[in-house]
Amino acid sequence: MGVPIRVNFENIKPIDYEANEAYKAIRTNIAFCGKQIKAIVITSSLQGEGKTEVSFRLAISMAEDGKRVVFVDADLRKSVFAGRYHIDRAVRGLTHYLSGIYSKEDVIYLSNIKNLSVIFAGPVAPNPSELLQNNFFLKLMEHLKQAYDYIIIDSPPLGSVIDSAVIAKNCDGAIMVIEANCGSPKLVLRIKNQLTKTGCLILGAILNKANNGRPIYYRYRKYEKRYLLKIRKSVKDYVSKKS
Repeated sequence: MGVPIRVNFENIKPIDYEANEAYKAIRTNIAFCGKQIKAIVITSSLQGEGKTEVSFRLAISMAEDGKRVVFVDADLRKSVFAGRYHIDRAVRGLTHYLSGIYSKEDVIYLSNIKNLSVIFAGPVAPNPSELLQNNFFLKLMEHLKQAYDYIIIDSPPLGSVIDSAVIAKNCDGAIMVIEANCGSPKLVLRIKNQLTKTGCLILGAILNKANNGRPIYYRYRKYEKRYLLKIRKSVKDYVSKKS
């Protein structure tokens, strides 16, 4: 096993005070769920709701808090991550590992952000769902849970493909990113139900592009009547089932 390679992100623009505080609030809410919540998949209903930006900013915020974090770009169909943040080198990715071309150690990169490692998506694969269901992905998740405090996984919109549900089966929690004034509550609830069927605990939702762009975290209370789901009781139930 060689020395991990470092990549530099060259296009991370600073965020304002309110947005920074919002991400701190989100990471605090996640911490309140307990130490058993390590692997978190983040999805949305539709393309363009901002889940990649939210996922990466959340990972950065957790790393700034001193946590060991790995960000996994698992959008194997239409990733925008590497291009958006302008990395300084060619990289191997998740599809290389899942196809058996490289080892898991070969696709985990250090970054110029302290405490943050990254796994890139890699080249587009013709069969993403099948790749994510193989034993390579399960072994990767087991390894990451031992090596990091948090695993933040950016996954495709669940309204269009099933990949996020496949990923969620191997995660401890899921968060939905919802663009304000976009889409329908019925679609959001349908996506929520799909995630619930995987057995993955739904931690909450982030209402994005609202209040001057500041993300807002919901604990699924009001949205269960019109939006999302309750969190505290479901966390306790989840822990008791696992113990």
